[in-house]
Amino acid sequence: MNATLLEAWRATVHAQPAAVALIDATSGRRWTRADLDAAADAWHAAHGDAVASQTVAFAEPNGFDWLCVFLGLLKVSACAAPLDPAEPAAAQLAAARSIRATALWHGHRLEILAPPARPPRDGRRLVKFTSGSTGAPRALYFADAEMLADGAHICTGMDIRTGDLNLGLIPWGHSYGLGNLVVPLLSQGTAILFGAPPLPHAIAAIVAQHRPTLFPAVPALLRALAEADIAAASLASLRTVISAGAPLAPEIARAFTQKFARKIHGFYGSSETGGITYDRTGDSAALGRGVGTPLPGVTLSFARGNRFTVASDAVIRLRRRRPGSHRMPDRARLESTGELVLLGRTGRFVKIAGRRLNLAEVEHAICALPGVHGAHVAAHPGRPDALAAVVASVLPGAEIRDALRPRLAAWKIPRKWIVLPEFPLTSRGKPDTRRLAALLAGSSDSAEMSDEMP
Repeated sequence: MNATLLEAWRATVHAQPAAVALIDATSGRRWTRADLDAAADAWHAAHGDAVASQTVAFAEPNGFDWLCVFLGLLKVSACAAPLDPAEPAAAQLAAARSIRATALWHGHRLEILAPPARPPRDGRRLVKFTSGSTGAPRALYFADAEMLADGAHICTGMDIRTGDLNLGLIPWGHSYGLGNLVVPLLSQGTAILFGAPPLPHAIAAIVAQHRPTLFPAVPALLRALAEADIAAASLASLRTVISAGAPLAPEIARAFTQKFARKIHGFYGSSETGGITYDRTGDSAALGRGVGTPLPGVTLSFARGNRFTVASDAVIRLRRRRPGSHRMPDRARLESTGELVLLGRTGRFVKIAGRRLNLAEVEHAICALPGVHGAHVAAHPGRPDALAAVVASVLPGAEIRDALRPRLAAWKIPRKWIVLPEFPLTSRGKPDTRRLAALLAGSSDSAEMSDEMP
């Protein structure tokens, strides 16, 4: 394996400079590997002296410019910190300052924020911003070797090939996009199709036209496709459809497979570890069974309370922690088949009438009901010893409550219900926990439906 991302990219360009690297789905324009490398060289020539060996934040939408900036930063040994381009300029600036970036690239210009500083230690080349379970942005610094290892695990485990065309709708700067889109392009030349709006008919049209073979997606997109009035044949070119970022309801997975004759392969990972497990058969999502088996190069070890640790050469190396391992905030069990079954987050406990309750237990029971595709449970904002829930479903709260009675003790069943057709999502395609907490606290819009139940 090449020692750095830049070395991997140079080897990829050298192997087939005329091979297509990027396709703009809207305009149909194509760039070869050599085209992309030349554009990155041009960015390097124009801006590299100002940011060499520095930490630089950048905000670009998915596409050609995103990769030009990223490669340009790699070419000057900078540490690149991709930001969410949908965030306001003030939020981008705050994120850049939070990591002491010396410069911020946004609005197609370079803004110098501070004098040159010492480069990141240990060859850190990339910053991932993750909210984890708290909703507060946190910066994680990765080295080339960790990113390349994650890409290798994913490409091998998911059978991502050099000749594939990846449909790149998920954010490229987040862990999922980096591991499934960016690193496969740089390390082995897997081309990316970008530029489609995340709407079912638009996605179907560009898949039918450009015939991508891989689709790393989030549950909200897959649900929209399964429910939309589009021709089943429009997705016929897709060999592998992947779902990550949030739980996928089994009925949506089954509806998608029935409509398009394509199974959905569940994928589980974290920003700290990269990819962890993958459902190679595509059966687990439809059965609501688990999140697949460990990717090549990944090992899992378990402790009391269903806590587990992930070890691989893709795991971030943090001070005061054993290199190559990370203890997950999720609880899980490993089946005899080798499949991982998630049991909810650790640390989410409340006291109800003196009894300790894991909120994940209630969420799991709600999500197991037909017609429910998301649940967020918390302590009731106004009643001691009671729970409240936000549920994504077409069913009324009373019907969900009644369906829970054979499954949960009465004291575990929420008293307050807010039922939405869809959960609010972050730009990563995950449920927006801050917004959900605000809804439960009573700061919901008039459009939200809330009902108290005896």
